[in-house]
Amino acid sequence: MPEDWIQTASDLRRTTVSGELVKETRLRQHVRTPWRGIKLWVLGIPAFFLGLWFITVVSMITSVIGVLLFPSAVTLLRDRLDAYRQLVNEYTGIAIQRPYLREREYEHGASGILKRFVDKFVEPATWRDYLWTAADPIVIMFTAALPALLIAYGLWGYLLAAFTGGLIADHGGNEWYTWIHVDSGYAGDAGLRAATVAVGTAFIAAGFAVGPKMLAAYGRWCRLLLGPTKKTELALRVDRLTETRSEAVDASAAELRRIERDLHDGAQARLVAMGMSLGAIEHLLDKDPEKARLLLSETRKSSAQALNELRDLVRGIHPPVLADRGLGDAVKAQALDHPMRPEVTVEMPGRAEPPVESAAYFAISEILTNAAKHSGASNVWIDLRHENGMLRITVTDDGQGGATLDGGTGLRGIERRIGTFDGILALSSPVGGPTIVTMELPCALSSPKTSLS
Repeated sequence: MPEDWIQTASDLRRTTVSGELVKETRLRQHVRTPWRGIKLWVLGIPAFFLGLWFITVVSMITSVIGVLLFPSAVTLLRDRLDAYRQLVNEYTGIAIQRPYLREREYEHGASGILKRFVDKFVEPATWRDYLWTAADPIVIMFTAALPALLIAYGLWGYLLAAFTGGLIADHGGNEWYTWIHVDSGYAGDAGLRAATVAVGTAFIAAGFAVGPKMLAAYGRWCRLLLGPTKKTELALRVDRLTETRSEAVDASAAELRRIERDLHDGAQARLVAMGMSLGAIEHLLDKDPEKARLLLSETRKSSAQALNELRDLVRGIHPPVLADRGLGDAVKAQALDHPMRPEVTVEMPGRAEPPVESAAYFAISEILTNAAKHSGASNVWIDLRHENGMLRITVTDDGQGGATLDGGTGLRGIERRIGTFDGILALSSPVGGPTIVTMELPCALSSPKTSLS
């Protein structure tokens, strides 16, 4: 598998833009960050004005109008900041989790309106958002926007040395460029103009040099106020676990219904037929032994088919090789039976918990099925490894790409399944390929066991 195709799920989420992996060299980072800082500055202006509207509504909070407008003002500000969080994540690489608690259902009428107002009013994220809008215009000037301002000041030095300094002198102007005095004698002093160019160059170089650090500092500032507090993060985690556990119960119920249906339509039907055949054989043994022998042969075939169906059903529930040899060997065995013969790399010094192994195994199985049906790929690579307390699985194919989480390929279902274990899924599938599906599940490994050679 090409090394530049292996990325963590968090890397994919951070660098995937419009379906393409953005891989920046260090030089490109220094060149781009000043302009990104200015873009963040400009795009933060609407949030500032929404903050002004928010505080205006707060000033009317003692009136009915203020109570009615407050939830809408909060929602408008949150929608804007949601988009801004994504932009900060894209530009700085610092992920900012949405800090808002799930909104409950409210009854109609004045009581519901009042409860909604109170919930928004007492939620800490509401006031942290406003604090950010009030302070950010100042903070961004000394962080994300600073590199671009340094570059602009350096370019102004070039203009002064070229002709602007002479124009200022001709019109009786008097100003300073750092320690350089631009006055009536500036235009005729080549040394001052050369010093201006040197100082301007230093400012430009400094702007490009500090760009990534300033942008990262701004990302940390945004995460400080726009991200959740420890208490809110715990509440959001409880909500997520409640949701994923509910989905797990639904998935288990659906799986149980599938097993019952397969048993009823397959092995059970064959066993009933075998019982009827054995009854007929019992009556034919004395009257027509030859016909009884034929029925006995058919019954033996039916028993073999029923046994195969039961074995297939058991494999669908929990493959024996997964239980006996672990995830790595189970995926290798699966690859041997797959028509695309994926190349499997396993770096796991032990075994994960059985539920995690099972979820990972069936997720890989479904991804391989999707690749065979939809990708048009000729090669598939599977990489399993355990790093920093995370089981990381990357499935890559060299197909036509264009896959999406909402494209009906079952990836959303896989995401929900691994979400039960606090796992995440990331997808990169630009048109033309490759398609990279990365999953990460937090887990600890037990002591290693014997594996297939």
